[in-house]
Amino acid sequence: MEKDARERMEGMEKVCILISIILYLAGMLYIGFYSNRKGSGSSAGDFYLGGRKLGPLVTAMSAEASDMSSWLLMGLPGVAYLTGIADAGWTAIGLALGTYLNWLVVSKRLRRYSVRTNSITIPDFFSRRYRDHKNVLACIAAVVILIFFVPYTASGFKAIGTLFNSLFGIDYHAAMLIGAAVVVGYTVMGGFMAVSTTDLIQSIVMTVAMLVIVFFGVQYAGGWGAVADNAKNMAGYLSMTHLHNAADNTAASYGPLTIASTLAWGLGYFGMPHILLRFMAIRDEKELKLSRRIGTVWVVISMFVAILIGIIGNAVSAAGRVPVLESSSEAETIVIKLSDILSTNGVLFALLAGIIMAGILACTMSTADSQLLAAASSVSQNLMQDFLKIKISARASMRAARLTVMAIALVGVVLAWNPDSSVFMIVSFAWAGFGAAFGPVMLFALFWKRSNRCGALAGMVTGGVVVFVWKFLVRPLGGAWNIYELLPAFLAASLAIVVVSLLTKAPSEEITREFEEVKNM
Repeated sequence: MEKDARERMEGMEKVCILISIILYLAGMLYIGFYSNRKGSGSSAGDFYLGGRKLGPLVTAMSAEASDMSSWLLMGLPGVAYLTGIADAGWTAIGLALGTYLNWLVVSKRLRRYSVRTNSITIPDFFSRRYRDHKNVLACIAAVVILIFFVPYTASGFKAIGTLFNSLFGIDYHAAMLIGAAVVVGYTVMGGFMAVSTTDLIQSIVMTVAMLVIVFFGVQYAGGWGAVADNAKNMAGYLSMTHLHNAADNTAASYGPLTIASTLAWGLGYFGMPHILLRFMAIRDEKELKLSRRIGTVWVVISMFVAILIGIIGNAVSAAGRVPVLESSSEAETIVIKLSDILSTNGVLFALLAGIIMAGILACTMSTADSQLLAAASSVSQNLMQDFLKIKISARASMRAARLTVMAIALVGVVLAWNPDSSVFMIVSFAWAGFGAAFGPVMLFALFWKRSNRCGALAGMVTGGVVVFVWKFLVRPLGGAWNIYELLPAFLAASLAIVVVSLLTKAPSEEITREFEEVKNM
């Protein structure tokens, strides 16, 4: 009888978690439906950019929620859990600096320039900025978006499948398909406004989830003292210059070159289409200052808490409350393991655990939806209409965009079919791709009058190619070559832009006059 009662209680706890998650998913779908009813997806400008009507809070939080992705509650805590604070900490510092500088340096100039050129997508902006009437720049940029957003989206779907499989024992593939269907559903219905609104809500859910996990995780570990003692007893775990090796409790050096390589994560922000679009969509450039403060503060706090969760999770494992997680894919489930323990304390705590699970979904969905939308705009607007010159009606353009969302989601599902893939590794590669292919082009387009179309094209291609070459051919050599591919690719792309621009014809008077007008606004 006691066994039956325990099983009934466990069943009730699972039901409570499931109810929280279902209500959350239903809310996201309703926002998409409501946005569609309000006409947010009725024209290209509305579907891709929300009619430039975003307020400062929505701009800030949708930008940062779409930035963080599933790695905030899975990838980053997993890295801290396994290797200590060095790798996770330097990554977080680089991202915090990149976030602030992106808001400070890029946001206002891009908002002005995109309005001046009447651009509604990032590829669109590149072509119009350099008067690329053949839209070769837009075409290459659209291809880059498709190449790197597909694995990025796949990492999100992988996180959804892992969540439901770990929590409910639901088949990983079935869970992934259901999650993908929900993300696609509200994205194709409501477009940019639905995506931005859901991202704001998702950032709130993510914040609540992290705070709940920290509070209860410390209790499970035996208090702050137990967490601190466990971390101190592991070689190099609390060092910013060493990596902890859990296999034999030793520490490996984390030297200046590796630190510089890890800090380079921050360079990626200058080329992230789904973040840059928020700068273009804000209703008034004067509100960007408030958005910058809100977004930067939230990013710093959320990443600090995510690393703390990894440290706490390791202490909980040491206390025997959860199994020791030995691989990166296992370590990335630490938040799920902690939530599972929380759900055993009664119905109220099971509902709180459900909110945490919804937080993981929020991390995933807030990025996947933005990426799907950016990819859809690249295909229907930049490839079909701008480059291939296919004349289609506004309604047909919307249909093409929605079909593109579905097609990319399908490819993402195929790439995420392996449940043992690492969220952190997938995201790091896609992040490098965008940062190197778009980041230098964006900075030179906004701040160097002498840059031209040939230079921008050379930089974009060079950045994308070097990411692949360095990742798969150079970095495996190890030693001094073991540098995060974003750094060498970013530098190579910047050099290509400068050299090719100076060796080719200077921009026309029309382009330089427009540059000066935007600069002096």
